[in-house]
Parts: sequence; structure tokens; C-alpha cells
Amino acid sequence: MIDTHCHLTFPDFKGRADAVLADAASHGVSGCITISTTSADCLDALEIARAHDRAWCSAGVHPLYADRDPRLWHNILAAARDPKCVAWGELGLDNHYPTPAPDIQRPVLLHQLTLIADARASGINLPVILHCREAFDDLIPILKASTLDTSRMVFHCFTGTPDNARACLDLGAMISFTGVVTYRNAKDVQDAARLVPADRIMVETDAPFLSPEPHRGRRPCEPWMTSLTARFLADLRAVPFDDFHTQLNLNTSRFFNIHAL
Repeated sequence: MIDTHCHLTFPDFKGRADAVLADAASHGVSGCITISTTSADCLDALEIARAHDRAWCSAGVHPLYADRDPRLWHNILAAARDPKCVAWGELGLDNHYPTPAPDIQRPVLLHQLTLIADARASGINLPVILHCREAFDDLIPILKASTLDTSRMVFHCFTGTPDNARACLDLGAMISFTGVVTYRNAKDVQDAARLVPADRIMVETDAPFLSPEPHRGRRPCEPWMTSLTARFLADLRAVPFDDFHTQLNLNTSRFFNIHAL
């Protein structure tokens, strides 16, 4: 399997990408997608992806970075045009923190959705990684109103309720789980993970955040820990791990158009 969402550009991993990827491979995590958060670090993510055969990247502005100027949209487009960039994002809305305010986040989101639609018309046809924290009621109507194919979207780091999961699935999107699903106090997330269809689920770390049990609280979380979350999910869903592992790789390969094995 691969870690479909981590942040190798963060200071926790500075100068360590080779070792982090080697350690992941030793645990059966054969690669990763390092996710962009700003219009500057998308180029750093691309540099890491280009330097490693089993690394890929994304291009987008995280909602919690929506107030950081300048937003260099030409960087986002330049990264997206590269074969090692496999997704837009992460982009979306975050209502958990008071800043940036919604009236700052929303225009950045809308601009990105327009940019993605325009890029699609010019031949850049990538899936979309969504950040949605306590914002399902706000984000889903915006996505429905867009011209984008919502089946090519994934709600990453899902931490909502079963009803939130159903809303994402009704939209046609994928759902991805981090180590949060392993936490004893995450019953809603676990219940949501049980109901996601086999062909709509993915797994990730969101490293350096959210180490799964039994490493909860450890920072940095590292891409190899994807394997722990995947095994937990297989048990939670009462599916043999080999079958679940195969399905995860099929889902990942199909969604990101990469070889997950």
C-alpha cells in the first residue's frame, strides 16, 4: 500500500525523505503522496516527488493557509502539469479554528475550484483532495454547485459522523481515514468507517500528525504507520487483511492513476 496523504515538506522531515521512505518500505508501505498546503511548498513537494520513484505530490492551498500571501497560482499550475503531481489539494474549509475566518477561506476555495475547472478544460484532469473539518454542511453544497466531477474527490482525514460520511458518499466522493480511527474515543469515526463501501475507502497518515495507536501522541507520525491504520480498519470492518489490502491498492491506483503496489 502507499500513504496517500502525508507532508514530507514539513520541518519534521527536513533532510530525511530518503530515510522516511526507506523505513516505510520496510513496513510494506511502498510509497507516499506528499501533500501541498501553500503555493510555495507545492514546488518543494514536487521536488521531493521528482527525486523519489515511489513518491508523488499534490498542488493546492490548505484552508488554514488561506490568509498567507502571496498566493502564487502559477506555481500551483506549474506543479499540476508535472507527471509526478497526481492531485489538486489539499483544499476545502475548516471551521475548527477561529482563523482564518470563513470569509477568507471561502474565496480561496472558490478560486481553486475555478482554476481546477479551467485546467481540466486545458487537459489537466487530476482528482481533488478535500480538507473538511467541522464544515460538511458548508463545503458539500459548494462542491455540488461546481462543475467538477465529485466522484473524483476524496475527503481526507475523515473525522466526522456516520451521517457526515453518508453525505460524502451521496456526493459520490471517496473517504480516507487516518490514525484517528484507531483512537478509543473515536466511536463516530469508527462507525463511519464500517459503512463506507469497499471501493470508496482509502488510508493515509496525514504525517507528521495523528499517529495511530499504539503510538498516539508521538510526533512525528511517519508514513510507515499507514500499515497500522490499515490493519485496524480491516479488523474493524471484519475483512481479511489480505483482501482489504488488495482493495486499498485498487482504490488508490484507480483514484490517483498510479501503481500502488
